[in-house]
Amino acid sequence: MNKALMEKEAAENNYAKTKCFIVGAGEFDGFLAGAAPGTGDLLIAADGGYQYLQKLGRKPDVLLGDFDSLEVVPEHEYLIRHSPIKDDTDMALAVAYAQKEGYRTFFLYGGLGGRLDHTLANVQLLTGMSKEGLEGYLIGSGSVITAVTDGELSFSESASGMISVFCMGANASGVYERGLKYSLEDAVLTCDRALGVSNEFTGVKSSIAVRSGTLLVMWEAKNGLPLVGPLSDIRMQASIKDSE
Repeated sequence: MNKALMEKEAAENNYAKTKCFIVGAGEFDGFLAGAAPGTGDLLIAADGGYQYLQKLGRKPDVLLGDFDSLEVVPEHEYLIRHSPIKDDTDMALAVAYAQKEGYRTFFLYGGLGGRLDHTLANVQLLTGMSKEGLEGYLIGSGSVITAVTDGELSFSESASGMISVFCMGANASGVYERGLKYSLEDAVLTCDRALGVSNEFTGVKSSIAVRSGTLLVMWEAKNGLPLVGPLSDIRMQASIKDSE
C-alpha cells in the first residue's frame, strides 16, 4: 500500500472515531438514517438506554450510569458506575467521558420525551457542548435538535415541514434565516421572546446562521442532518470585521 493511500485511510479512520452515539432512557424511533453508529464509532448506553439497545439488538461499547432507571446493574465488559448522588445527569456524564476520549461529534438518542426536567437538562447540555466547539444532536421521536454557536446550518431543498430557532443565553446577534417562509437579516434574538418559532421550509436551499451567540434549532427528523460550518456569506463575514 502506498503512503498516500495509508494516510487517506488513517484520516478516514480518525474521522470515524470522532463520532459518539449515546442512548438514554427517553423516547426515540430507532437510529436516524445517516446518524447510526458504524464501525469505529463509540456507542454508550446511559442507564435505561441499555434496554433500548437490547431491543434494537445492539451491544454498547460502554455501559454508564447510576442505574436508578434500570434498577439493576447488568454485567458488561466496560461498566462505569456512578453514585446516584451526583451533580450531572447520566447523559452529561457520558458526554464528558467520550469528550475525554477525544470524541467531537455526538448523537444523543433517548434524551427527549419522558421526564421534562431531563429534557431541559439535555437542552442545556447541548448548548454547553456547542459553546465548547462540539457538534451535538438530540434525536427524539420525530424531531432533531442541535445548537450552533457563531456558525451556520444549511438544509437542502428537499427539507419540508417546520423549523424553529431559539436564542440560548445572552442575546444572539447577526441572525440570518434564509430560504424559509419567514426570513431574518442581521437580526437579534433574545432568550425571552420566541421570534424564531414555527418557521417553514419552502422547497429551496435554506440556512440558519448566527454571527455572535448560540441558537437552538429544531426540525422534523425526516429531514435528516444539516451541513454545519462557519459563516459562509460574505456580508455576514463583513459584519464581523465591522464590529471588531
